[in-house]
Amino acid sequence: MGIQEILEEALRRGASDIHLMVGVYPTLRIDGKLVPMTKGGSPSPEVIEKLVLSLCSPEQKELLMTNKEIDFSFALSNMARFRVNAFYQKGYLSAALRLIPSRIPTLEELHLPKLLANFSKLRQGFILITGPTGHGKSTTIASILNEINETRSMHIVTVEDPIEYVYPSKKALIAQREMHLDTHSWEIALRSVLREDPDVVLVGEMRDYETIEAALTIAETGHLVFATLHTNSASQTIDRIVGVFPENQQDQIKLQLSNVIEAIISMRLIPGSQGGRFPVLEILLGTSAVKNVIREGKTHLMDNVIQTSSQVGMVTLENSLAALIKSGKITLETALSYSLKTEELMREVKKDEK
Repeated sequence: MGIQEILEEALRRGASDIHLMVGVYPTLRIDGKLVPMTKGGSPSPEVIEKLVLSLCSPEQKELLMTNKEIDFSFALSNMARFRVNAFYQKGYLSAALRLIPSRIPTLEELHLPKLLANFSKLRQGFILITGPTGHGKSTTIASILNEINETRSMHIVTVEDPIEYVYPSKKALIAQREMHLDTHSWEIALRSVLREDPDVVLVGEMRDYETIEAALTIAETGHLVFATLHTNSASQTIDRIVGVFPENQQDQIKLQLSNVIEAIISMRLIPGSQGGRFPVLEILLGTSAVKNVIREGKTHLMDNVIQTSSQVGMVTLENSLAALIKSGKITLETALSYSLKTEELMREVKKDEK
């Protein structure tokens, strides 16, 4: 089985990821579960190497051989794109491919709340989408950015590693910069962004002190900034951002963050009772109460602020899980396995039953 057949089979079966590894059948992730493709036999090191290298350009091949790993994107004609991480394990070449659909889905198609569409109307501020890898962060941001693209004449600049969704030409002017292909480092790219006359900036991932500092500065200078972070809740996100800075800068960072924060959306994709996956969200909005909590460094109060602010659109993870249980989209058993506060979830479920 060639690489084209594997990619087309993944598309046909609605897979989100493909794993290529020596001695194991090519494996798909479908609705969050790993499913081996039994067709074609268990591959040898030579077969896997041929499959992985067929995805690489000569320059990418050279980087892979030098660095032993590489991230890049790959287009399968006009059907889909794949984000590829090629790497070595036990001395053998392997790869993990994430499917990026060719069409950007709408918020409604993603089963996301209408509230998120409000972010596409903002002129400035800082919006963070957080959660584990593979749980819809990039797709959610792409959907919001495409809403801007379709409705507003703005200049959007993205810095990504690698480029995932490619935006169609609509009302907005969109420049997409890919790490290594279009720029040598996050620090240089984000420093240059302010000279590129942007209205909206996407920071593909805030991974260290430099990228977090740059994202905050871009937001503070009057731009609308979207970014992702691998954290599990709003309070954890704030602590992570503040914690990467030296102690003598942390009060200043709390002030900066409180001035620009518009929302922190913490996401999970969880299996539906009839197949597919549904998003559950914790939604924090940048109200005056939230800004005060950030400024004063009292992030332990953030969960309470979210719980008592449902009237303005804030949602706890347990609220979101309970709503999906009530609508029959997920089972209670599944919800309990994803809940961080099972007692609160059970209270919400019982409240809905009354």
